[in-house]
Amino acid sequence: MERMKFLCVSCPFGCFLTAEHEGGKLTGVSGNACPAGERYAAREVSGPVRSFTTTARVDGGMLPRCPVRSRSPLPLSDFFAVKREIDGITLKPPVEIGQTIIKNVLETGVDIIASRSIPS
Repeated sequence: MERMKFLCVSCPFGCFLTAEHEGGKLTGVSGNACPAGERYAAREVSGPVRSFTTTARVDGGMLPRCPVRSRSPLPLSDFFAVKREIDGITLKPPVEIGQTIIKNVLETGVDIIASRSIPS
């Protein structure tokens, strides 16, 4: 059995959790002040996900870089590969906020979208 300690961010309490798990399956959790802590611990043990943000290069725009983000959370294990993918592209203005920059990045089912408009 393994143990993980982390801060729960499911609610404003910010509890320090201790999760016990075996083979990626939660077997016990302590330190949570609400039921959301147990659900959060189960996700962290089985496959943590986070919102992803970075910037992409822009060629010929008002700004040299455009902030981009994942439309929904991505597996934490994919972050470095997604960053390399974004580093390999150059956007051409105009770019509109919410515009899909990379559809289904690395076949994760998650799109990378622009967080800001960049006029030409």
